[in-house]
Amino acid sequence: MDAARPRLLAIVELGGYPNLAPLYKRLGCEPQIVNSQRKALAYLKKQVPDIVVAEYNFQSDFRDRTSNLETLMALLQRYPRVKAIVFYQPEHRPKLELLTARFPVFEVIPFPVEQARLEQALRRALESGATAEQDNG
Repeated sequence: MDAARPRLLAIVELGGYPNLAPLYKRLGCEPQIVNSQRKALAYLKKQVPDIVVAEYNFQSDFRDRTSNLETLMALLQRYPRVKAIVFYQPEHRPKLELLTARFPVFEVIPFPVEQARLEQALRRALESGATAEQDNG
């Protein structure tokens, strides 16, 4: 893998949208795609991405949290340059806003995911300049 390419971690738990890997690659990113938060957390123990793209899945049955993302977002606080882009169901926006009040999220994008909107968000994240490599230094 070319270290100069921005690293992107995509967490596709439920999916229901097109394969976005071609978009990530076209924008010059080196994508790593996982299908669970557990695998994402394992990846983060080895590497820090520049961008994380994840789904917000509200789960009312959790006792200590409201979603799949809280543990991940808490870990990402160690790396303030990592840009998080989150997909969400519009009916869960109020619950997502509770999460974004506690943790910095670069962009939220409602389902259905519009590739043009995601591309704009990714371009802005990439243009922000700093890379996660600098967080490790």
